[in-house]
Amino acid sequence: MKTSVIGYPRVGAQRELKFASEKYFRGEIKAEELEKTAKAVRLSNLSAQKEKGIDFIPSNDFSYYDNLLDMAFILGIVPKRYRDLGVSELDTYFAMARGYQGSAGNVKALPMKKWFNTNYHYVVPEIDDDTVIKVSSDKPAAEYKEALDEGISTVPVLIGPFTLLSLSRYTGKKKAADFINSASAAYKELINNIGSPVISIAEPCLVKDLSSEDIDLFKALYAQILSGGQKIILRTYFGDIRDCYSDVISLGFAGIGIDFVEGKESLSLLKKYGFPDDKLLFAGVVNGKNIWKNNYEKTLSLLTEINKYAKNTVLDTSCSLLHVPYTLRSETKLSDEYTKHFAFAEEKLSELSELKAIVSAENPAETPEYKANIAIFKEERDCSDNAVKERVASIKDSDFVRLPSFEEREKIQKKRFDLPLLPTTTIGSFPQTSDVRANRLAYRKGNISEEQYKQFNRDKIAQCIKLQEEIGLDVLVHGEYERNDMVEYFGESLRGFLFTEKAWVQSYGTRCVKPPIIWGDVSREKPITTEWSVYANSLTDHPVKGMLTGPVTILNWSFPREDISLKESAYQIAFAIRDEVLDLESAGISIIQVDEAALREKLPLRRSDWYSDYLDWAIPAFRLVHSGVKPETQIHTHMCYSEFTDIIKAIDSMDADVITFEASRSDLLILDSLIQNNFRTEVGPGVYDIHSPRIPSKEEIKSALRKMLEKIPVQKLWVNPDCGLKTRDTYETKPSLENLVAAAKELRAEYEN
Repeated sequence: MKTSVIGYPRVGAQRELKFASEKYFRGEIKAEELEKTAKAVRLSNLSAQKEKGIDFIPSNDFSYYDNLLDMAFILGIVPKRYRDLGVSELDTYFAMARGYQGSAGNVKALPMKKWFNTNYHYVVPEIDDDTVIKVSSDKPAAEYKEALDEGISTVPVLIGPFTLLSLSRYTGKKKAADFINSASAAYKELINNIGSPVISIAEPCLVKDLSSEDIDLFKALYAQILSGGQKIILRTYFGDIRDCYSDVISLGFAGIGIDFVEGKESLSLLKKYGFPDDKLLFAGVVNGKNIWKNNYEKTLSLLTEINKYAKNTVLDTSCSLLHVPYTLRSETKLSDEYTKHFAFAEEKLSELSELKAIVSAENPAETPEYKANIAIFKEERDCSDNAVKERVASIKDSDFVRLPSFEEREKIQKKRFDLPLLPTTTIGSFPQTSDVRANRLAYRKGNISEEQYKQFNRDKIAQCIKLQEEIGLDVLVHGEYERNDMVEYFGESLRGFLFTEKAWVQSYGTRCVKPPIIWGDVSREKPITTEWSVYANSLTDHPVKGMLTGPVTILNWSFPREDISLKESAYQIAFAIRDEVLDLESAGISIIQVDEAALREKLPLRRSDWYSDYLDWAIPAFRLVHSGVKPETQIHTHMCYSEFTDIIKAIDSMDADVITFEASRSDLLILDSLIQNNFRTEVGPGVYDIHSPRIPSKEEIKSALRKMLEKIPVQKLWVNPDCGLKTRDTYETKPSLENLVAAAKELRAEYEN
């Protein structure tokens, strides 16, 4: 039995690519030096897989920013406004990802959305009626040859045409079906150009709900692509392919990848329809999204069932290992008591190799690898807290209900705060400049005292409050200078979490996060944010928001437990954040923002599972957080970079008082959905994109606000950026916010008159 990996992390074990890319953006290094770093990362990844004996090693899974953006660029799907910049190919590529502001022009970045049910963000390709899909880059062939030059035979991976066309945004009259012939021809040419005997094509969109038109599109594309006679492995992941399983196995693929971790129906489909003897089944049995060690006993049992119906099985990851950290070898502070339960990307390679050896043995249960694994799973983990379990078990329906009704609260709050029309605010964080990071690092290393650390942050907060008052914002924030990450910061103050040193995971582009690990039952020991919020509030007559991260986001942006349900974990975290909300309220904080940036993230990919598997506990978890506050306390929440239109009713039922959304990169497409669903909550769709290194003009922001006011009553509209300002520089932040306030004031004057 052979082994395979769908994809591998690509920022470098020490985030080498991130730092090199950011130096390139700042003009500190040339493109040649960036490429040198990129090549080193690629070859290191390939070597790691070769050393572990992986049989099907991927190439072309590397990207400077995003694989779907790569695929669009490779096929010439580059909107005219980026081509017209007249800059290098690399800078054109980065302009699509990050936006561009310079001597060559001023353009926004393409939209970003969440990649299926992960915390990774992809860049949305844009196709207009004049788009010509044709091979425009030799990247896949170049990286395949690069590996061969190092003596490593790889399987080049491509994101498939069905997924590319399905996830693209169409700005004209043409739709996906109009590009079947050109896309198919381009893929055939691309495959021929690569020169590999086997190509892997990923079609994760096949695990979503498919209409008959979707299936027809998929079949039409591959009827042409497969006619070329090349050996193609079709990869699917993040779920099962119940809507098209029989269609897929009937086509001329040399192999088919099926996810047996998240694919609820994958084994049932295999049993019902069988699997062709002349094809390889790439069985995704090693979890590519979580960091817990593979249970060999359960996996061998699953493989026994799979092999009853598939003659030729390959051991595979359930999805790309992009979604887990590089290696446990970088973790020097976590004891073996903990780490023996985990497997990062490098350790998952070992799991594949060990499973291969176990399955090949005459007596698998007697192999040392199997015995060592089983011994770990027989141990009792110290992770339970009876008080937490009892608190969750005692939840009543009334605990999810805030009184009085939203309409009554809205009147009470309008009177209390007396804010102007189009109130202005930010989402929370201000730039995390180098001195802020240095202060935090010095404190962690013990080089400065706690009082020195706190005084630095108090000084920063005072500067931030003064800056916001000068700019003219109506509702202020304290800047979050004490926070490393919106989830990690809270997890560090809660029982039940573990933290790593270098377990970075790519979120988008050069943005990496270190997701906490939920080890046990979660509870709060003492107030977390009150000291900072109270201090900021004492410096101004303006309302200052208390800033918290919501339970669903904390859960979704952590590596969750696998021994209890996600629902139970969410309720445990919700109680901890509820305690923090009530402490903030008692301390005089009148506006409290509980961010649920990742609410959409773990929404099941199939509508039939939305409520039974997710929304039935995710929405109540948020309501549990704020149901105990007074009517005059205003609850805000924020959501970013996802598609919300199809769950707008569920979002409204969160019963927040104000909700801010990412909207600028998606051209305010959410507005129509707000109207159609009679959205009652006050809203702040983002008026400019903070992930792009550009300063929006006052007129640009006014234009966005005018579009919003066509759909949203002026009494319900807030004015704010897309997201927190943590990743931006101060020189960008101040003029951007000044333009935001100026735009709001000018429109406010129009409506007040």
